[in-house]
Amino acid sequence: MNARQVDFATFCIGSVASSLEMGEPEVYRRLKESGILMDYIVPCYDVLHTFSREYIVEDLIALMRKKGVLAAA
Repeated sequence: MNARQVDFATFCIGSVASSLEMGEPEVYRRLKESGILMDYIVPCYDVLHTFSREYIVEDLIALMRKKGVLAAA
């Protein structure tokens, strides 16, 4: 993982945490344990970072729900 990917992952964690009104450590844990962090956010950085913050947050929350690490709305 390079510095840009680390910065982007941090941005994603903070943005999702803010949107869900959840602590960043908890969001990090859920993203890491579900594989979303290392199997999606990091390898898809080149594409994902081109999207808006809102799109990224919606996408990640939907994926968290699909993976069962976040209750359905």
